[in-house]
This record gives sequence, C-alpha cells and structure tokens, in this order.
Amino acid sequence: MNTKASMNQNRRGFLLAGGAAFAGLSLAGLLQAAHAEEASRPKIGIIGSGRIGGTLGGLWLKAGHEVMFSSLDLEHDKALAARLGSKASAGTPREAAAFGEVLLISVPYAALPQLGKDLGDSIKGKVVLDTCNPIPARDGDMAIEAKARGTGIASPELLPGARLVRAFNSVGYAMLQNEAHRAGDRVAIPLAGDDAEALATAVRLVQEAGFEAVVVGSLARAKEFDPGTAVFGKALTAVELRRGLGINP
Repeated sequence: MNTKASMNQNRRGFLLAGGAAFAGLSLAGLLQAAHAEEASRPKIGIIGSGRIGGTLGGLWLKAGHEVMFSSLDLEHDKALAARLGSKASAGTPREAAAFGEVLLISVPYAALPQLGKDLGDSIKGKVVLDTCNPIPARDGDMAIEAKARGTGIASPELLPGARLVRAFNSVGYAMLQNEAHRAGDRVAIPLAGDDAEALATAVRLVQEAGFEAVVVGSLARAKEFDPGTAVFGKALTAVELRRGLGINP
C-alpha cells in the first residue's frame, strides 16, 4: 500500500472511530435524558378502570407512564392491561393504590365511603384525582347531600388524608376518547384543589392526556363544574370554559 493510500485509510479510520465515540457519547446522553424523563413520570394507579379510568389510563400509557388498572373485575383489568402494552398491569384496588404514586379514582360515588376505609393507609399523602360524580338515582341519599354541599367538600371527607383534586368529572368518556390531542384548541378540563403541588401534578397529567387544564380554584369551587352546572358534560375550549365559569383569562 502506498503512502497516500495508507494516509487515507488512517484518516478514514480516525473519522470512523471519532464518529463512533461521538455517537456513543450522544447515545449515552440521550439515554441519561430518557432515564431522567422516565423517573419524572409518576406511576399511576387506576381505581375503577371502566370507561373513564380505562380511557385515561390508556392515554397516560402512551405518554410514558406505568399504569396499574383495578376494579371489581380483575379479569377485565388483566385483559385491558394485556391489550395496552408492557407498561400496563392489573391488580386489586389495594394493590393499585399501593402501586400508584398518583391515583385516579373513578367509581360510583356511593362506593367512596367504603373505598376510603379500605384504602386509607395507601391513599394518605398521595395525589388523588377524583372523577366521581354523585348521582341520586344510582347512589341514593348520600348523593343528594353531596350534590348540595358540592363534591369538593364531600369527597375529601370520604377519602381522608388524600391530596385530592377534582378532575375529569365534567367530560364524558366518549369525549375523552375522541378529543384527546385534537388539533387546534384542546378540550379544557376544569380542576379544583387545595394543594398547590397536587394541582401542578394534575395540570401535567391533563396535558399529557391531550387536554388543556383550567384551574378553577380551591376544592370549594368544584361545585361550579359538578353535575347540573352550565359547563358540565360539554367539550369546551379553555376560553369557553373560563367564560362559562366567569373566570378572567
């Protein structure tokens, strides 16, 4: 091999080695960033994996969260988890409550008193997104009282110790399925809570599910988007929701 050819080969070898080293460093950096991002995504326990819980769990899985589904039908939850991929799992409500760093509770309102007793230690101190709505025809007299007082006042008493945020209660599951990540102005999800950090977590999860969060205020204000209000059950934009609630932009 002549000197010129040898020099060219050495140059190519140097460039390839340098490129490989650069690629390795870049990959390491990307992996490090990915691990950091992964660590920042809290595990989510779904208690009540029906239409609302199942839909939101699927959206959060797509955003990179680990999700455990639970309900009174473990076989349903196992089938749902198997369909949604490796980051999905199924367990009992107690297991889901222990698994989740953040919990979503989506059950009939009449189930909340017993749920609060059964899962008391597991929900204490955790961010809990409460989607449950009191419906007298289904839930009986306790729902009448809860509606009169407002869910933002009633729910924390039934789930003591939780860092509770009222969320995802005013938009039906079909809207959640069909309108997530839509182009243009996204569907707005009203939130109410007394814990600033819990609200910040809820805002992020609303965004990751493909919607826009509107913080209405304290838990006492959750009554403003309870069933029967002017904004309930409607796929409103943030501008429309704020207007309907009388909130300044």
